[in-house]
Amino acid sequence: MAHTIRARLSGAIVTLFIASVAVFVILRMLPADPARLILGPLASAAALQHERAALGLNQPLYVQYVDYVVGFVRGNWGFDYGTGAPVLKEVVTRLPASLELGFYAMLFAVIGALAGAVASVGARSRVVDSVCRAVAFVGLGSPPFWIGLMALVLFAEYLHVLPGPVGRLGVGVSAPPATTHFYTWDALIAGQWGTFANAMEHILLPALTLGLAPFGYLFRLLRHSLREVSDEDFLLVCQGKGLTRWQALMRHGVPNALLPALTALGLLVAQLVAGSVLVEAVFNWPGVGQLVVNSVLAREYGVVEAFVILSALAFIAVNLIVDSLYVVIDPRLRRPSVI
Repeated sequence: MAHTIRARLSGAIVTLFIASVAVFVILRMLPADPARLILGPLASAAALQHERAALGLNQPLYVQYVDYVVGFVRGNWGFDYGTGAPVLKEVVTRLPASLELGFYAMLFAVIGALAGAVASVGARSRVVDSVCRAVAFVGLGSPPFWIGLMALVLFAEYLHVLPGPVGRLGVGVSAPPATTHFYTWDALIAGQWGTFANAMEHILLPALTLGLAPFGYLFRLLRHSLREVSDEDFLLVCQGKGLTRWQALMRHGVPNALLPALTALGLLVAQLVAGSVLVEAVFNWPGVGQLVVNSVLAREYGVVEAFVILSALAFIAVNLIVDSLYVVIDPRLRRPSVI
């Protein structure tokens, strides 16, 4: 097990290095001049040259990369020249909103996919199976921003049952006392039921939109795994010992079917990170994704650079955790090799 974790760590370091070099080089090739952003469009050539030298932009590319990595490790992620605030402060301020949205999106994807797959295979419900397959098809085949726009048109503009893109809370509703910085959790902790209901109303559409693609992937994977497990002999043995088919499937079939889904968590995190950028922009959600969109439009590539590196770190961390859990859960991987 220790050898497996060490191998995964080595691969993670290489992956992170490649990702950081790629984003650093690509962003330096784009037509954006930090000196021009700082001094404005009327700055003289001499002033621009002096500012570039002060920022270290006249240094060789590898020197700039080393300086950036050292600064990133120390917490110096650059500045958002539009606001004048450090990138680290901007990201930390907006990160709780993105984490809360991602949490509920993943919660919907996991619970919905598991319930749909169990109902489809265990209860043999054709209606549930058809509906879940249709939703999975839409989630996997449609861009998240398009789904978000259609959801807003239907539920906010046409049916008027959910709020539009106004952020995490309605106009005039104050944020609850910050404990976890998740508005729904903080409202529950403070006993502010009205604020909790308002926060849930505002997060419902963005979370469902963001979680639709992971739901589709998980549902199809779990449905296929459960169908294979349901035909295994050990379930027949369990039923022969007195368990019903439903009890045998829930107690012994579902845990076995969850192993492939656990492996897919890394891909699901990548889907959530990629989808959150445009989903947050569509719903005016004040998270890191919306900050990235605004930075791209303003050519503030320092924010984009930090976002890509943090996304790579999150992806690598989740995969390391999943690999470690897989070794713990599956006893076959803990057996010493006989070769």
